[in-house]
Amino acid sequence: MRNAVGVMLAGAACVALLVGSVAARPAGQTAGVAKAVFAAGCFWCVESDFDKVPGVVATTSGFAGGTESNPSYDQVSAGRTGHAESVEVAYDPGKTSYEQLLDYYWHHVDPFTGDRQFCDVGRQYRPVIFYQTEQEKRLAEASKARIEARFNRPVAVQIVALTTFYKAEDYHQNFYRKNPTRYHEYRAGCGRDRRVEQIWGAAGR
Repeated sequence: MRNAVGVMLAGAACVALLVGSVAARPAGQTAGVAKAVFAAGCFWCVESDFDKVPGVVATTSGFAGGTESNPSYDQVSAGRTGHAESVEVAYDPGKTSYEQLLDYYWHHVDPFTGDRQFCDVGRQYRPVIFYQTEQEKRLAEASKARIEARFNRPVAVQIVALTTFYKAEDYHQNFYRKNPTRYHEYRAGCGRDRRVEQIWGAAGR
């Protein structure tokens, strides 16, 4: 009986320590994973770019900004849905912030071109920052204003409230890893990196 009581007391102490450690989490450190959605042309490339960011735990290729429910890739790529190829970025707010993701986004997009990105033409490839909260909207608008001030010219990237993000077909997920040769041929041929370097310089990327 005495041993049983000792075990119970030890268990209670462990629970107390666990609760205490949760309560003592530093301010600004958020448990769990946050998500942000961006469009910048071909979602294979956007996914590949954001997977390199420390603190990003997952990326998902999909569609957002249109009217069609559960669209297919064929529908979106034909420009019939109003959706843009987009990527949902899941990240750890304790390791990277939404503001840092915005800064990274700007350095991997052509901010001055609207209904196309690089070699991909059409509204389905338009660049968009999809915000989910008023704070995200304010941060996105402030970052856009800084880019316009830096280059002294209008920026074509839209800032739009996210309604629904639709996941693309499985064969599009992590395409750059599954089909590296085809992916690199497409990316090089599309001139994405050349154009980004023209805008930001090699160091700016």
